[in-house]
Amino acid sequence: MSAFWIHLAAVLMGVGGGSVIALGGDVVDATSLRGKVLAGYQGWFRAPGDAQNVGWIHWSRDDKKITAETLSVEMWPDMAEYSVEEKFAAPGWTHRDGLQAYLFSSDHPKTVKRHFKWMRDYGIDGVWLQHFVVDLPGAPAESRYESRYESRLRVLQHVRDAAKATGRVWALTFDMTGIKAAKVVDLIIPEWKKLVDAGILKDGRYVHENGKPVVMLFGLYRQSTVNDMTTEVANQLIDFFQQPGPYQAFLGGAGEWHWRRNDDPAWQKVFRRLDAISPWNPGNYEVRADGEKRATTNYWAADKAECDAHDILWIPTVYPGFGWDNLKKQAQGKSGIPRRGGNFLWEQFHELSKLGADSAMVAMFDEVDEATAIFKVTNDPPVQASLGTYEGLPSDWYLRLVGEATRRLREKVQVPPQVPIEP
Repeated sequence: MSAFWIHLAAVLMGVGGGSVIALGGDVVDATSLRGKVLAGYQGWFRAPGDAQNVGWIHWSRDDKKITAETLSVEMWPDMAEYSVEEKFAAPGWTHRDGLQAYLFSSDHPKTVKRHFKWMRDYGIDGVWLQHFVVDLPGAPAESRYESRYESRLRVLQHVRDAAKATGRVWALTFDMTGIKAAKVVDLIIPEWKKLVDAGILKDGRYVHENGKPVVMLFGLYRQSTVNDMTTEVANQLIDFFQQPGPYQAFLGGAGEWHWRRNDDPAWQKVFRRLDAISPWNPGNYEVRADGEKRATTNYWAADKAECDAHDILWIPTVYPGFGWDNLKKQAQGKSGIPRRGGNFLWEQFHELSKLGADSAMVAMFDEVDEATAIFKVTNDPPVQASLGTYEGLPSDWYLRLVGEATRRLREKVQVPPQVPIEP
């Protein structure tokens, strides 16, 4: 084992990993994925002066500066609760009152712990931590910044510490976006082996199912230019993760929402080999008779029935809205799927409740890039660019909605058609 991995093992196993707050009474059961609502956690934001110190990653298309022309997010986080050391001043960005605007870095233990504290406070079970294959050793992005992979590992450790401190659970999602299928196996398998050998499963907060650690593979798409995948590669990954031994996992797959309609028999076999399926629904909507956009959910009942028939855990994805005008440099309002004050999200939980579902993924906790975040977002963004808000609702409104829906799904209490709580 290299010196780097010896150091990593020491960190992941808690040696020199920083102080951890003792667990309180509200501890989420980590022995089962069922009855859980987990949010996707990107953890990909960086800022000049943070531990990685390479620039405004994911806040801006230009890592070296953040301007109205380079801005790549749709919303601005509510920074009111962050400590001074967690705040990174965005040069030239000010609020309506003229005060300096700040952003955060995901590569900061206090920030990640703050996010997990919000999850605990509002009753959200935990996260799917996105582990981007494009950042792994040997992948294309690694050569861009030598520190990128090490930064990812620090965020992983921050998540691990924060989950332990707050009684939340977490699981790893290998996000294969942007990687050619031919490289995927040689990147993912060694990474999982190294992480397991380094001890990521030893803290009791990594969620399991049927006694196995849960792993999600995101990117199971056919004929996608962004998610290059073949059935041969998918089967190699399934073979590895389902093989009995120290690296075996309860394996989920996420990708095309229309997976049942895929007319390729080889793909149908792939989907039915999985232990869990989480169809990716963000951006998928329909316009109803009243002219409003609503998430497309009319395929959910058949999805659940198919999964139940094959003993596959169905993990539907819900999302609060969508937009990427700044990210794609489009005219403002062109890409928006309005949140409608939380009704867009709540309607999806209502549909899940009618189907008797008790598990779901929320996309996403922290993704302001595509306006799918549920964490605290400000209604007073900087004036230098067009940014979305929570439409005057409290910055914790979506945390409250997800927490309320989580409680109802877990307790088998009906989720009513209308939001039952007041802002």
